[in-house]
Order: sequence, then C-alpha cells, then structure tokens
Amino acid sequence: MAVYVDDAVTLWRGRRWAHLMADTLPELHAMAARLGIPPRAFQNRTSGAHYDVTSELRLLAIEFGAVPISRHRDRELVRAVIRNARAQGRGEAP
Repeated sequence: MAVYVDDAVTLWRGRRWAHLMADTLPELHAMAARLGIPPRAFQNRTSGAHYDVTSELRLLAIEFGAVPISRHRDRELVRAVIRNARAQGRGEAP
C-alpha cells in the first residue's frame, strides 16, 4: 500500500499546491495527520479523494515516505492512482 503526491504544483492564492492521494483512505488520513493537515481539509469528491498540499508539505510527505508521481513521466501510474481516488470519492474503494 502507498501514499502518493503528484507534481501538479498549481498556483493558487500565491502558493503552489499538489495532491496527496493513497491506495486506501486510512493511509491517506494517516499521512495527512502526520503532515499536520486537519481532517476538514479532506476533499471527498467524485473527482477523487485527496488532500491539497503546499509544495513545502509535498516535500515533507516525500520525506515521510509518500511516492512522488509525475503526470509527465508516470502517466499510467497517475491514471491508476486517480481512478482509485475517484472510486474512493464515490465510496467504491477502501
């Protein structure tokens, strides 16, 4: 099982943001807690269960064991992670 953080470092409100996703929701919530992200920041949508993380938290997540994934280099893995996150958002996955 794994936690992933993408390289979709989007500019919003003057900061760069990425997405934290995981194979299971318990793993996702555990990593978010370890990063100090409050539960209210959880994005449980049909677009995919995830947390938005700043570029600084992205680096910390990687230090804590999250797998960095690139939408440019790891396209198949990214698609699989997003499919799983979408299923989690719809309540179809663990």
